[in-house]
Amino acid sequence: MTASLFDSLSLGPLSLPNRIVMAPMTRARSTQPGDVPNALMAEYYAQRAGAGLIVSEATQISRQGQGYSFTPGIYTQDQIAGWRRVTDAVHAAGGRMVLQLWHVGRMSHPSFHADGRPVAPSALAPDASVWIVDPATGQGGMVACPVPRALDITEIPGIVDDYRGAAANAMAAGFDGVEIHGANGYLIDQFLRDTSNRRTDRYGGSRENRIRFAVEVAEAVAGEIGADRTGIRLSPYITQRNMADEGIVDTILMAARAFDRLGLAYIHLAEADWDDAPEVPVRFRHDLRAAYSGRIVVAGKYTRARGEAILSAGLADLVAFGRPFIANPDLPRRFAEGLPLSAFEGATLFGGDAHGYTSYPAWPAAA
Repeated sequence: MTASLFDSLSLGPLSLPNRIVMAPMTRARSTQPGDVPNALMAEYYAQRAGAGLIVSEATQISRQGQGYSFTPGIYTQDQIAGWRRVTDAVHAAGGRMVLQLWHVGRMSHPSFHADGRPVAPSALAPDASVWIVDPATGQGGMVACPVPRALDITEIPGIVDDYRGAAANAMAAGFDGVEIHGANGYLIDQFLRDTSNRRTDRYGGSRENRIRFAVEVAEAVAGEIGADRTGIRLSPYITQRNMADEGIVDTILMAARAFDRLGLAYIHLAEADWDDAPEVPVRFRHDLRAAYSGRIVVAGKYTRARGEAILSAGLADLVAFGRPFIANPDLPRRFAEGLPLSAFEGATLFGGDAHGYTSYPAWPAAA
């Protein structure tokens, strides 16, 4: 069956005019202090409202969940009000938008924690860095993550409740739904992986135990806002940040079956996007389809042609684009009309002002 990026699609209660998703991308431009979304962010997202769906940048559910400077939160009234400005702008431009809920776990920095120690399932270092702004110079740079402390089992229900509260706050802020960030080496992904989770209690050891945290978070969020407005992002084939795990694919498929039973609206598959990254096996794509009956979103090094190929194969329902959306706010139009794509400036990815953020122009209208 031939499928197009420009076919309409239902996603829970949402009617999407196309199958082009704006992928979540950290841009670190919230107002300080307080990590509050602002007018510049509203302009940025509204410029890209032609996407069938916008997934917001990753947004911390609590101060403990933060790992990078200037990323927005969704746990204070000021943050809720700031995000309401963003969603109002996106909706006024005809778009739809979900908020990505984020707890980074061990991918963090001492400055975000009263005791100077990020939290994780186990006290295992990620061998990775996060983007931190030096308060003395105002300049940002990559800083190594420390060894985290292992969460006590009594702390875990509180974090699950933080996700629940963040989902409720997202709806108060006018979002059309939420996406749980369970990928790329952050907290939920850390629980899923044998290499980062050496717990011996009900959240570690067996595969059934390792998916428990992800399932409890999904249950809490879906119970708060509805499963049909809840998605989750997963990344079984990403191994960076000390996340390599030979058994992760089977774990992800077990989790997918649990999410199917909950009726989650979609699974967002984050695929590695660097030049020599491993390809996701076609066998896994079929296995995921068999395990999960909801919508599947894919994101990686997709072009229009690759996106339409995977849609036509029936192995995905939507295709997310990240970097192309940065420099091409009118990306759906450029795809539809075969217009050239602009390249983004890597130096302006994190932090800064309007330059490299809202400054990329749309293609001129036809005379």
